[in-house]
Amino acid sequence: MFRTRLISGIFLVAAAVVLLVLGGPVLAAGLFVISVIGMSELYRAAGTQKGGPNLLTAAAFAGAAALYLLMYLGYDRIMIGVISACLILILAVYVFTWPVFRSDQVMAAMFGLVYVALSLSFIYRIRLMENGQFIVWLVFACSWGSDTFAYCAGMLFGRHKMAPRLSPKKSVEGAVGGVIGAAVLGMILSFVTYKMTGAPLKLFEYALICAVGALVSMVGDLAASAIKRDHKIKDYGKLIPGHGGILDRFDSVIFTAPAIWLLAVLMLG
Repeated sequence: MFRTRLISGIFLVAAAVVLLVLGGPVLAAGLFVISVIGMSELYRAAGTQKGGPNLLTAAAFAGAAALYLLMYLGYDRIMIGVISACLILILAVYVFTWPVFRSDQVMAAMFGLVYVALSLSFIYRIRLMENGQFIVWLVFACSWGSDTFAYCAGMLFGRHKMAPRLSPKKSVEGAVGGVIGAAVLGMILSFVTYKMTGAPLKLFEYALICAVGALVSMVGDLAASAIKRDHKIKDYGKLIPGHGGILDRFDSVIFTAPAIWLLAVLMLG
């Protein structure tokens, strides 16, 4: 199992590197595909999608497609309108096919669009920022990086459970180690950005962004665990051997991406 998980993790990181380095339409298309898969996993877990796509999930997928297309074309100013239009479309499917779908399925369809597609789109938005090719790595330093540090710190020093009902293995000591590790990664990334671009060295800002992002990523991880517990499933899918589904691997990234974008705009913009 460890070998399978390690190999899958290497391929996953390699794919992320390719998408983030290339940026542009490749990154936008890649994030859209990841979003659709993640939304499908969530809809299956929530009972919104059984036995394949339906009109309700098709409306949500159409909303995700519109969101990414307009974002790529530079129409960010109308994104709120797009989300509102998607809500209207999903509700139209609900009322004109009633009683085919239940209200909880409708709410899950809209939640999936915002929770997965909209949140992941912030990775693309960060990539477009000045020095975004470096700043975007803060998202993964705060999620995947802090998770690794938290695991190591928890194994070595873990004594106090952080959320025993949701994730018995997570500890307060591990969380502290994850935050500190993310802050260190942030400072390293600041130094790399300074060396590669000549931009001002902002060790404190990058460290603070990563530390806050690490805390946010833990909330994202636990939120995904809570959803799985509610629906009595172990993993969202089996797409990534040893890891589960897209949401099992991107659960913290989904929360971290919008937070890093906001912090980067406020502190680095």
